[in-house]
Formats: sequence, structure tokens, C-alpha cells
Amino acid sequence: MLERRSNQYLVVTVLTLMVLLSVRLLGGQTKDNGPRSKVSSNPAATPEPEKRQDSTIADAALAELIDRALDQSDVRAARWGVFAMSLNDGRVLYSRDADRPFTPASNMKVYTTAVALDLLGADYRWRTSVYANKQPDANGVIEGDLTVYGRGAPDLISKSKGDAPSLAKLADRLYQAGIREIHGHIVGDNSYFRGELFGVGWQWNDLQWYFGAEPSALSIDENSVEVTIAPAREGSNATVVVNPAGSPIHLANSTTTAARDVTTSIGIMRELSGNEVRVWGNFPVDGHAFSAFLSVHDPALWAATLFRETLIARGIKVDGEPRTRDFRARDNDKFDPQKAFELAYEDSESLGTIVHRTNKESNNLFAELILRTIGKERAASAPDPDPRKNRERGDDEAGTAVVRSWLESRGINTRALAIRDGSGLSHLDLVTPETTARLLAAIANTNSASAFRDSLPIAGRDGTLSSRLNKVSGRIFAKTGTLTYTHSLSGYATTPNNETLVFSIMCNDTNADRSAVRTIDQIATALADFRSPRVVK
Repeated sequence: MLERRSNQYLVVTVLTLMVLLSVRLLGGQTKDNGPRSKVSSNPAATPEPEKRQDSTIADAALAELIDRALDQSDVRAARWGVFAMSLNDGRVLYSRDADRPFTPASNMKVYTTAVALDLLGADYRWRTSVYANKQPDANGVIEGDLTVYGRGAPDLISKSKGDAPSLAKLADRLYQAGIREIHGHIVGDNSYFRGELFGVGWQWNDLQWYFGAEPSALSIDENSVEVTIAPAREGSNATVVVNPAGSPIHLANSTTTAARDVTTSIGIMRELSGNEVRVWGNFPVDGHAFSAFLSVHDPALWAATLFRETLIARGIKVDGEPRTRDFRARDNDKFDPQKAFELAYEDSESLGTIVHRTNKESNNLFAELILRTIGKERAASAPDPDPRKNRERGDDEAGTAVVRSWLESRGINTRALAIRDGSGLSHLDLVTPETTARLLAAIANTNSASAFRDSLPIAGRDGTLSSRLNKVSGRIFAKTGTLTYTHSLSGYATTPNNETLVFSIMCNDTNADRSAVRTIDQIATALADFRSPRVVK
């Protein structure tokens, strides 16, 4: 249902139509009027009262254009919320159901990343450490377990690659320090974060895919593996290969390479609490290979397994097996890094770089680790909204409270918000277009403004907008969002006369994906092409 217009807006609209009609009737006289033509082409020379009148007309014309895009859309039956305002002077250019709650999808990431940049700074880094309970002896022997202790680094990888932190570099540091034997287990410890393993409101059938990867304080290789399926000899199993080869995935291949005219019907399922993967179905003998990316259960154990292999390959003997430990361990099994010896460490890339990757690629795992980090680092600044006796708040829940507190400290209304995760994968997240746009305006007035804006996909150029909004290429920086029945786009638009607009467009309850995206892009293009007489080019 379309929102009702106020009496004031009706008056403005009527005046607008009267003025536009007068211009049309007097078109020849206006065109031939030299002095008036000069004034119209130079906003700086326009008297203030006339400039304000022209601006009102232009703003109303933009609103009419957006109304038409929504009312004539193939998805007009969907639920729409739109809010746009000028960053230059704060005036609201358009609002339709902007105070109503919507499922934001990945637009939730602008909340997480903006708050993290402002509170932690773009130079913040995560540290991954290797600890032992005792120093190595003179022969380089460690008696006891070796612990790989994660603190939420999103970018830790197994093999060396450029400047990225890796298990291979940690093994090199241990070898260079003279360590040659480990008389104990290799423990992957992810106890730094406390709380739910997954986001509240994540659907069970999302958890096996890379975008539903488990956010662990000790994450490795983005907690996902590639499964490639290809045809083999007709009548035999299709070829199923897991990459990397040392992954914890245990594969059950029930596929069949079928005749040429058989339709491809491949199913993949990973059990929710383990790494058993079953692949089944028919693959035509002339079919083309394809890949699927699956998440890994208990990534800390996988990291311990990979580190053990890396140590052995580096020339360090390991007697024990890989183990894992989290915050649910018994008190006498908990690990305290303050009482251990740090033998090696690797720092992550900067938060600014991680946020850039998070928003450009819409990386859910990175966003969830960022949320838990701000919960761990800044929980004291955000009181528990639901304090109960003998209840310990997890870092994920603390992170959502920090985001809400940050908004409230800047006078942004949070009453309609329900923040359940950091990535927007949760179907229980609720935000409003106006709150989203006002957050964008607020972060634009901080020291993190450039780092945040540069992290957003650029229309027609990169990230998730690389193939969208080509007509306004380079003039829209915005975060996309997609879930089942949900599409969103929120960010900044630079107009032809260099006015910056902040906007949020959200569409819920539609099964017409292409039409919804097309309408969103139509509105975003109208904003980017908007010319206000208030602004001097």
C-alpha cells in the first residue's frame, strides 16, 4: 500500500504542476528571453528567493519521478521503503515508508563496518598467536601442547601468499626460533569469542554453503572448500574433487555419469554438525564441470590439522594429534594466554582493508567476525538491553548492542530496529531506510568517512555493482543486498553538480528478482542524475 501524502506535499505538487504548465505554455517566450536564460544557467546569480523556489520545484520533480518508478513497476505489489537526503544541507528529498522496518539483507553490513571503523579505527589489526606452556629446551623441544590461538582474524590462510597472515609463516617463525620437536598435541583454540556459533535467524540450509560459514575466532581459508564435479566414463561415478586436498571433508560419492540426453540433477549435502558430504544424482557424459563452495564445520580443528601438517613439512616433528578448544571447555581445560609463552604471531591486514573486502565482495564471514570483534572490544560501552541474573552475553550479542548504542549516541532513532547478526544473512534483522541513510550521513562526518565510502561497491566498476548502474558509472557508491524475496541498495550518489545524496532503497516480499533490481537501479539513477539549483557546479 502506498503511503498517504500530507497536505503540505499536495500543495507543493499542485504548485509544481502549475509552474510546469506555465513554462510549457510560455515555452517560446522563455526560450527567446535572453536575460532570463542567463540567470537560469547560472545558479550563483539567481536571487535566493527564486533559487529556493526553483529548488522546491526540482525536489518535487525528483519525488514525482521516484513515485512513477515505484507505482508503474512490475513489482509495485511488493513492500517498498525509500529514503533520500542531501548530505550538503540535510534536506529530505524523498521518503516513502522510510520509518517502517524492512529486512535489509547485506545492507546490514554497512551498520557493522561503519561502526567498527569509527570505534576501532582503520588501522586496527587482529593477532593470531602460537603459545606453549613452557619455553623450548636447548634442543628446540617443546614438552606439552602447542596452541594456535585465534582472536578473530578474518584473513588467516594456510599457505604463504603475499603479505597475508598464514600458518606457513607461523611455522617458519617457529623453525627460525630453533624449535624442532613438539611433544604434545596441536590445539586450535577459538575460545576468544563467546556466544552463538551462527547468527540468530540463519536458515539451516544456508549453513552448508560458503556464505553461511561458521564465524570462528580461529578461522582459516575463509572456512570454506571448493567441490568440483565433472563427468567421467558413462555408467561410472562422476568425478568429485575437493580442494584443498587436505580439507576435513569426508566425501560420499553416489553420482552417476549418464547418457548425453540426461538432464543434470546433482545434489550436495553436508551434515550440520560434521564434515560428511554426500553428492548424488546424474551428470551427462558431455556435461560441463562446475564447482560449489561449502563451509567447513569446526574450522579451528581444521586450522590445527593444517598447522600440524605445515610444521611437519617445515621439518618440525610433532608427536601429538590436532585438537580443538572453544569457550565451552571445562574450567580446568580452559587456556589462559597470560600464563603461557608466545612463541610466534601473525598480524592480520588492517581493519580498513578487511572492511574494503567485506563490502566490495559482500563477505558474510568477515562481517560476522567484525561484529564479534566490536562486541569483544567495546562491550562496556553498550549496556545489556535485557539483563538477566546468571546470564552471560555473547560477543555477537554485545556487538549488536554496540551498533545500536553508536546509532543512539548520534541521535538516530533505533526503536524499529532488530539487529541479529553482522552480515544480514539473518531473516530476523529489521532496519528502516531512514535509519540506514542517517547512519550513512553520520559516518560521513567522521575520520573514517573516506575508508568507509571507498569500501562500498562503485556503480559500473567493481564489487557487486560492477555490472549494474552503468549509466551513472563512478557516481554511486553503495552496498547491495539480496535474500529470498528481498533486495536493497544503500549508499551515496554524486549528482552532476557535485551534490552528495545519501539514500536507502529496500524492497521486501517480492519473487520477481530482476524487476525489483531494475526498479531499484531506476531510482538510484534518478538520484545520481538529479540537479538541484541550490548547488553551484
